[in-house]
Amino acid sequence: MRLSFRQRRNGQRRWLQLALFGVAFGAWTMGLAWFAGEMPTVPPADVPPTDAVVVLTGGSRRLSTGLDLLARGEVRKLLVSGVHPDVVKAEIAGGDPRLRALAECCVSLGYEATDTVGNAVETAGWMRRERFTSLTLVTATYHMPRSLTEFHRALPGARIVPFPVFPETFKRDGWWQWPGSAALVIIEYHKYVLAQLRIGLADILGVRPQPESPS
Repeated sequence: MRLSFRQRRNGQRRWLQLALFGVAFGAWTMGLAWFAGEMPTVPPADVPPTDAVVVLTGGSRRLSTGLDLLARGEVRKLLVSGVHPDVVKAEIAGGDPRLRALAECCVSLGYEATDTVGNAVETAGWMRRERFTSLTLVTATYHMPRSLTEFHRALPGARIVPFPVFPETFKRDGWWQWPGSAALVIIEYHKYVLAQLRIGLADILGVRPQPESPS
């Protein structure tokens, strides 16, 4: 039984749709694998000195890491970006008298940022006010690729040293075997792709981020 012209055309269309889906899925899979490979696997053994450490809120290990770098004298000041409006410096330092003293002199809290783009813009304003040209960036390993993208855009020419932290609930090795970790990686990958597209379009249009100055 011979197929009609319409049936043949519909069949060709379905095969074309399947082929396009296969290409798109393959590209998505390769991109996801590349993104996962970009996530740091271990904390840096040596941290080169920088002017400041910037902590992006979102986990207790991030803040404790930033405070530790400040207490060790690795940096001159600490900015915690994206802080809830009700948080004060005394809460950041906890009950440690030494950290309380450091908090008073050397810690700034940024209340304006509500996302990673805001973190980068908020930090750029603070860096400009402090006349700093280098920073150590502290955030979760799965968040680091997108954070670096946003920070390099907001702070062109600045030296940015990544310092990833590894939340206990996130399985960096074999992440695809753990539903929660897999979901985090896939969501971050999509956000990273969207960030790249947004930045690329903004560059074409000549739009640059406007730095803010956190208090």
